[in-house]
Amino acid sequence: MASKPAAGGHLFANDALLPSGWARQVLLQWDASGRITQVSVGAAPPAGVPVAPGPLLPGMPNLHSHAFQRAFAGLTEYRAPYPEGGQDSFWSWRRLMYRFAAHITPESLEAIATWLYVEMLEAGYTSVCEFHYLHHGQGGKPYADDTALSLALLRAARTAGIGMTLLPVLYQSSGFGGQAPRADQARFLRSTGNMLSLLEQLATATHAQGAVLGLAPHSLRAVPPESLREAVAGITALDAHAPIHLHIAEQTQEVEDCIAWSGQRPVQWLLDHMPVDARWCLVHATHMAPAEYAAAARTGAVAGLCPSTEANLGDGLFDMPRWLRQGGAWGLGSDSHACVNAAEELMLLEYGQRLHLRQRNVLASSAHAQVATAMTLQAVRGGAQAAGRPVAGLAVGQQADMLALDAQHVALAGLDAERMLAAHVFASQRGSALHSLWVAGVPRVVAGRHPLHDAAARAFVATRQALLAAA
Repeated sequence: MASKPAAGGHLFANDALLPSGWARQVLLQWDASGRITQVSVGAAPPAGVPVAPGPLLPGMPNLHSHAFQRAFAGLTEYRAPYPEGGQDSFWSWRRLMYRFAAHITPESLEAIATWLYVEMLEAGYTSVCEFHYLHHGQGGKPYADDTALSLALLRAARTAGIGMTLLPVLYQSSGFGGQAPRADQARFLRSTGNMLSLLEQLATATHAQGAVLGLAPHSLRAVPPESLREAVAGITALDAHAPIHLHIAEQTQEVEDCIAWSGQRPVQWLLDHMPVDARWCLVHATHMAPAEYAAAARTGAVAGLCPSTEANLGDGLFDMPRWLRQGGAWGLGSDSHACVNAAEELMLLEYGQRLHLRQRNVLASSAHAQVATAMTLQAVRGGAQAAGRPVAGLAVGQQADMLALDAQHVALAGLDAERMLAAHVFASQRGSALHSLWVAGVPRVVAGRHPLHDAAARAFVATRQALLAAA
């Protein structure tokens, strides 16, 4: 992989999407740590400065990933009889996923994640929040090194060159009210004290590679109230700024079960019982009542939306217009990795709203705003907040995470920059129009290709074949 230049670097773009909008003739400079130190607008490129091959965009943070599920993607697309009365659903999918997860090893996880992170970089993601709940060996027996699977993910991120927020998952029960865990959940389980010990062990390795360490209480059904309070207090004592992510209100059954347990809807219960603030990412939050949208937005928490996974699992549609009217922040995740493409997630998010509302350009921020530009800026800003990393766009103090579109691509050629972005999201093969990508100023994708593409792909295919044979 390319190494970071000792004295930083610089790049000129004829067009760049800054946090304030599109700008012409932009010179970016960054220091040896990869932080942007200067953004100059309206000047000719200095001699010898490289020029971006097309419009320059901020890199997209991926705020929700279960890396091992990439090897499982596409393998459940058939109808079969299920105990739920013949209805294939999230819950039947989950049973199959658990069966697959039972055979993951640290070595197979590293191979899967390395390929996945290469895919992410080639598809416009420059950082990832890894919601990591696979902790132990088969049958739930802890590894001799309790950090083994977490370190496999950190190594994969370092190898691929993607930014990382590692979110070890606290998982204790199979349903609301502290129901006993299922046998096929044994690899996920930790006591709260054991989780806090794991976080302390991981802190040095995480920070050594410039990653961020946070916590992911899996869901209200998987973490009883007292454990949730203790865990949040523990991660806050370790790092008062650490991100906290959890799944919530993804499925209607989850909402109904929460009401039966507590008399409240999930988001309502969470906001009434926990100190939710801007550190929190509410993953999915698909099924909220109007009052929950308003109250959740007021906390400053980020809604973590995963359009391709939510569609694949039949979750339902988040009410984006209502969330935006409340001033809510949001970002994108690829979750189960049925799709690994930042532009395609943007397209699916907008198209879902169009199908539901029978309107167009739903997520444009104002009259005459271009929807692809508005969505990109919002998703980058919310994703950076959820990641807890300085990756909020092309601005001084932020990391030089960026990508350049290919101005010569047939879907983009001859258009102005803003129309190129729209064509990239809505009228190309999505990944095909991405030319180059940098993470912290280091080139990771050149001419649409990561240097580890072939080797990582071969290792992934071999690993998947072995896992399928075992499962």
